Amino acid sequence: MNSPHLTAALDLAVRGVPVLPLRAGKVPFVNCLDCRDNACGGRPNMKSPGPCACPRPCHAWAAATTDPAVLTGSAWSSCWKQAAAVAWHPGGIGLTVVDLDHADAVAWARRTLPATRTVPTTRGQHWIYQGAMPSANAVRSGVDVKSTMVYARWLGPGTGTMAILPDAVRALIVKKPSPVRPVMAHVPTGGGECRHRTPAYLERGIAMAEQRIREATSGVHATVYRTFLAVLSTHGRCGCLTDSHAARLFAAAQTKGESPRHCVDAWSNARTALGM
Repeated sequence: MNSPHLTAALDLAVRGVPVLPLRAGKVPFVNCLDCRDNACGGRPNMKSPGPCACPRPCHAWAAATTDPAVLTGSAWSSCWKQAAAVAWHPGGIGLTVVDLDHADAVAWARRTLPATRTVPTTRGQHWIYQGAMPSANAVRSGVDVKSTMVYARWLGPGTGTMAILPDAVRALIVKKPSPVRPVMAHVPTGGGECRHRTPAYLERGIAMAEQRIREATSGVHATVYRTFLAVLSTHGRCGCLTDSHAARLFAAAQTKGESPRHCVDAWSNARTALGM
């Protein structure tokens, strides 16, 4: 008979949510001997998403899986017997969790962020947005951002309609100039015909481009370049495309393993191809 946590994990996996077991204290199970001290390189060095190649759930967020054969296999069985909770990888399905750890943080979110799906926690709330981004802890008092390369404790589906990840959340992790900043000076500043009759037109285009990059399963370099080319061709000649929009596309590419340098090069090459 499955444990309640394994049953919950299997239900999430069927819906495409990558999951893993947590032991008491909301921490993953310890590394296996083959991978202790990151001996296996962490696929590689924990910088790219996906399960570790070893047979144990030893790399926290990177071990999260939707494969029922892995979840129910012998390598996981002892973990589920000892598990205290189920964790999930938000960035693995293109989502971001704003973890609000106390009442003041919740009050700040209600004043500052657009309403979205919320999940009650022991001390506060999880606010879940559609869109992935880099993760960061303690971005302000009682606020963590959990998306790519981290896990969050599964506390239920929540209530409310999920909103698109706002720039206000993305801005929380910006503590120093972005590594992609040199290319931002080349965002076009105007001179062409403006096709953006409403802000929604540009927002929809950027959101679709982010999704196209996140959904790439192969040929990521080519997909990123073609997406940058399409965005610049459609939105880049009138001055409406901003640094913030470009940074969103760069962040999406980096969640797929692209380096900041590759993002800069792809953006520059797309501009050159368009004569911009």
